[in-house]
Amino acid sequence: MEFSKLFIALFFFHVFFACNLSIQAAPANSNLFREYIGAEFNNVKFTDVPINSNVEFHFILSFAIDYDTSSSPSPTNGKFNVFWDSDNLGPSQVSSIKSSHSNVKVALSLGGDSVGDGSAYFNPSSVDSWVSNAVSSLTDIIQQYNLDGIDIDYEHFNADPDTFAECIGQLIKTLKKNGVISFASISPFDDDDVQSHYKALWKSYGDLIDYVNFQFYAYDQGTTVSQFIDYFNTQSSNYNGGNVLASFISDGSGGLTPENGFFTACNRLKSENKLHGIFIWSADDSKRNGFRYEKQSQALLAISH
Repeated sequence: MEFSKLFIALFFFHVFFACNLSIQAAPANSNLFREYIGAEFNNVKFTDVPINSNVEFHFILSFAIDYDTSSSPSPTNGKFNVFWDSDNLGPSQVSSIKSSHSNVKVALSLGGDSVGDGSAYFNPSSVDSWVSNAVSSLTDIIQQYNLDGIDIDYEHFNADPDTFAECIGQLIKTLKKNGVISFASISPFDDDDVQSHYKALWKSYGDLIDYVNFQFYAYDQGTTVSQFIDYFNTQSSNYNGGNVLASFISDGSGGLTPENGFFTACNRLKSENKLHGIFIWSADDSKRNGFRYEKQSQALLAISH
């Protein structure tokens, strides 16, 4: 009798476990297209970029940085300022592109690689003071520009991973709770110091992060399709459960380029239900080639997913 009860219990456990696995393994392709814009001040406009009405389209303004705007910028402990091309990408242009295209949302990216002539460091005085300043200053910018989300793209750190995780995690949590943003993403790349910070953030606050804009173009120039797939699977494991997006850089300086098989790799990911979206760095560079790969990326994503 006890044996039969055990057998029945094990049977139901097996069924439950199998059902959960099948739910987790459900198709996860997406029609999300994202593009960074405004970092290089070459007069690129939202209206320059082709927008396919059958994709979910995110522009990501680059960058808001917690440094002052002096000729020799210094850290401001979470008090963010606008460092993108706001003459061409200002509040009125944001409102106009969003009203013209119902599928468009606009986000801002925090940090970036550099500010002025130096690196842009994540440099908080303390968790509480940085979060307080960041929530206040970013709320002002986001509401002024009518933005929808934030992206985290710090690449240099004067703080340990746990401090970074708490500062950024609490920032995202507060902005979402206050209804200031509806989504958040992170933009790591394959560097030990960078990954240690973003993986700590993912471990503590991954449930609040909607997309992982992994910089696959930071891998070596000449990356092959099979290498790209391997890299993608590795990072999907590092950010387990996350929507890791495929990516390329439009000046062709690194990673797997469209000429060398990026779209072949995307089609392979799509066949495996792993194409969570595509993002490009950046519209500023793509302007030179007439945004041909933006059109191709969106066409691929727009096919029934």
